[in-house]
Order: sequence, then structure tokens, then C-alpha cells
Amino acid sequence: MTKIKGQSLRKQANPLAEASHQLKVLSEGLFKDGTLPLFKDRVAETLGRPLSAHKLEVLQINVGYMCNQVCDHCHVDAGPDRKEIMTKETMEQCLSVIRSTNARTLDLTGGAPEMNPNFRWFVIEARKAGIADIIVRSNLTIIRANKQYHDLPAFFKEHKIHVVSSMPHWTKEKTDKQRGSGVFNASIEALKQLNSVGYGMPNSGLTLDLVYNPSGAFLPAHQKDLETDFKSKLRSDFGIEFNQLFAITNLPISRFLDYLIASENYEEYMYELVQAYNPEAAKSVMCTNTLSVSWNGFLYDCDFNQMLALPVAGNLTHISDYDEKLMEGRIIKVSQHCYGCTAGAGSSCQGTVA
Repeated sequence: MTKIKGQSLRKQANPLAEASHQLKVLSEGLFKDGTLPLFKDRVAETLGRPLSAHKLEVLQINVGYMCNQVCDHCHVDAGPDRKEIMTKETMEQCLSVIRSTNARTLDLTGGAPEMNPNFRWFVIEARKAGIADIIVRSNLTIIRANKQYHDLPAFFKEHKIHVVSSMPHWTKEKTDKQRGSGVFNASIEALKQLNSVGYGMPNSGLTLDLVYNPSGAFLPAHQKDLETDFKSKLRSDFGIEFNQLFAITNLPISRFLDYLIASENYEEYMYELVQAYNPEAAKSVMCTNTLSVSWNGFLYDCDFNQMLALPVAGNLTHISDYDEKLMEGRIIKVSQHCYGCTAGAGSSCQGTVA
């Protein structure tokens, strides 16, 4: 295969142009010999129909792209310079949907979701609205960032938040390489702080899960094996406990797509994803029971599609127009990046699916 070289995909004039360029790369640009099948055809063969949505169970809301970190693999392109923040008005619209649906899991993402000025208010109101499980995807280092965040573990405990945190490796070298200098030490201190209030400890009822993303152009190892290694190393080296480890495949979009092209690994990685396609994983992809809401209230089948500016099919594309009856059964929009969710044991925000 011919190697593709090029400048950063993230230097487009605007986010829509950038997303359009990424989609072009994914769907047209690099495999002109036609050797790789289209994902939409592959999944239709598996299911006997196009991929479609079931009943809504998880509402995943991105409350803003602002973050105190700039991680190499981040598919959101989050960072300190991002100004996109969900307003209280849009949060109110999300709460209205929560009250009118059977969704019982609220999955809050960012950026660093805790940096949204209305984050704590939103958590409290979502619990009042009937959400049983509130997930916060914390980068850990935000807890140590400055004094205004130091009490987050106590806030999480008070509201029984399910904390899910990225942890690339149990060593400083590999973690800092992916997420930035000093991230490992700050993450370890934050994990200790979470443990001190009960998170990850036996019989505490406070769930602390970690997320592993590969640091290069390869698929994650078996999730259970990784979990065993992480638990052993973090316990022996730092006395840290946690509940589960989620192994998530890096999808070829945003910064990771940029990396794949710059390192001349894009074609091989895509070929690996296609070769690892698992029909059983295709039957359980997260977009079938999850709806993604962007910082400005627009609706997507998943947060990866959100980054590619692929809104849900149909006319109801904003949270203010949400209609559960019309959303259920909709055809899910897919492209070649979706192979990442069906490779091997499959990949979702809750780890492997098959």
C-alpha cells in the first residue's frame, strides 16, 4: 500500500471543514484500490438490515470541550484553548428530556466536564430528575488542577457519582508520553484521594473505573488481562484500588487520525480494524442504546460521530426537539471509523462488548 503523507488534519479553516476533510479521508482518500469493504455493507450483512437504534438507555452529554490537558489520542480535540461550553439553558433542555424518557444513565463527558461552571448544578438536578446512574468521565488531574476542584472527590461521594477515568498505563513514562508531562503523578495522587473517600474500595458502593487506550497504532489487549495487570501494579506500587478497567480502541478520527497519517500507519491500522471485524460485537455497539448530545445541544448517534459532524438521521437534530417515539428505530449513521467499535472484542465507552 502507498504511504500517505500530509499536514495536520486539524489545521482546517473551521470545525465543519475539518470534519468534512476527515470524512473524505475515511471514506474515499486512501484506499483507491477498493480492497476494504464499506462498514455499512459489512454490518448490514451481519444484521440483515442497516444498523438502527433501540430504546434509549444512556444519554451521553458533552458539556464542553475545555480541558486542562491536551492528550495525543483525544478524539474530542479538547484542551485549555477550547471555548465551547454547554449553557445552563441547554442543560435545562437536557433535563426536560431526562424527565420524559426511560433513560436511567447520564454519561457526562468533555473535555473535562468538571470545568463547566454549571457542572455541579447539572449533576444535582439530574439526580432530582430521576437518573439512577450518573457517570462522570474525569481525567483525574482536574482534581489536582487548582483549589476550586480539590473537593471533587467529596462532591462525587455525596452524589454517588460513578467515576470513570483515563489511565493509559501504570508507569509514568507511558502515561506522560500519551497525556503530557506530570500527568502520571497527578493522576496517582487523584486516585489516592478518591480511594481515601471510599472510591474503588470493597463494599463502599462508590464505583471507580479506569479506561485504557493503546498508545500506538494497535488494538488493545484482552480487557480482563489488562485489568489484572493494572490492579496488581497499582496496588503493589501505590496502594491504589479500583473496580473495573475498560479497554477502548482508538478510533481513526481527530488527533489519532492525525497521528496515523503523520506516522504513516493509517492504511495498516484501518486494514487491521477491518480484518478484526467481529459480527458479535457489531450486534452490541453502543450507538444502539445511547444518544450523544453536543455542548450546543445537537444530537448524534455517538460522540465519535459528533466529532465528525454527523448528526442523527431525520429532522429532529436538536435536544429541544427530542421525540422518543421518532428517535427509536432510526437508522444510525456510519462511516469507516465505525470499524473501531467492532474490532476484536468490540469497543464502547463501557469497554469491550463481545
